[in-house]
Amino acid sequence: MSARGAPSAQADEPGELSAATKIAGTLLANLEQVVLGKADVLRLVVAAFSARGHVLLEDVPGTAKTMLARALAASVEDTEAVRIQCTPDLQPTDVTGLSVWDPPSRRFEFRPGPVFANVVLVDEINRALPKAQSALLEAMAERQVTVDGVTRPLPAPFFVIATENPIELDGTFPLPEAQLDRFLVRTSLGYPGLDEEIRIVEGQVHGHPLDSLRPVVSRDELAQLLAAVERVYVDPLLRGWIVEIVRATRELAELEVGASVRGSLALDRMARAVALVEGRGYATPDDVERLFVPVLAHRFVPSAETLASSETRSELLQRIQARCLERAPRPAPLWDAPE
Repeated sequence: MSARGAPSAQADEPGELSAATKIAGTLLANLEQVVLGKADVLRLVVAAFSARGHVLLEDVPGTAKTMLARALAASVEDTEAVRIQCTPDLQPTDVTGLSVWDPPSRRFEFRPGPVFANVVLVDEINRALPKAQSALLEAMAERQVTVDGVTRPLPAPFFVIATENPIELDGTFPLPEAQLDRFLVRTSLGYPGLDEEIRIVEGQVHGHPLDSLRPVVSRDELAQLLAAVERVYVDPLLRGWIVEIVRATRELAELEVGASVRGSLALDRMARAVALVEGRGYATPDDVERLFVPVLAHRFVPSAETLASSETRSELLQRIQARCLERAPRPAPLWDAPE
């Protein structure tokens, strides 16, 4: 952004983006009632939801992944949530649905699968066979399902939260890059802190917190939130820097495969969504840097030599991010402080 100062929000009506930010804040506050001590991750999930994207949670069991999906669905009026428990015997039709012969009508009738819901939790997705994993590809990318040559649209909103267990790899089938690329972000909830865990135990003495959770956002308000993300301003210089960062991943010796153009689109979209959730009508370089790992880390493939190093995964990603920023230095200052 130029030194002329941060731009005003590109809204059709005054206050439209601030109204959308309030809706996101209401949604976030409702989630925080049942998922304690994870404000940063929840903000990222709400931003991905606002950006019409899907989320991959890489976490051990018992870290509120299912609760998060159910709470998200329960926070919006007339929204259905389902859970697909992935196992090696899961078939594609167990996800998409299938046509069943109906004797009275003497014709096949389509029975929708669990993917025909608003919020779909795909638990331990890497335990499903590749043919079952691929059943989600069209649904996640196109928001539609084709069965027996007939294409059927999925309900709106449509949001997938998939989970992976990183500590039990026996009997699992790693997601191919094409499947990973369908997730807007990959993150983890992790264990709660001591105080939060005590509050969780105390809060479930007399019942589950989800039982008292009520919808706080209407379908019209949700549509307003989703539309507002598209009107968040991204300066041409900032957008160019986003593309340069993604292209830098394709030039590093540490990476066998860099991020595709879909990575540039995802980083741009999430920068706008995070800005909106945080109450701004414009994205900043800080937004882009914070989103490098959750948006891009699952879109590139480290080389064998890189994986053989003694670095932890976190150290490796930090080094790759630093190397990309060396190749695509941040234009500074992109703008003066907003007035």
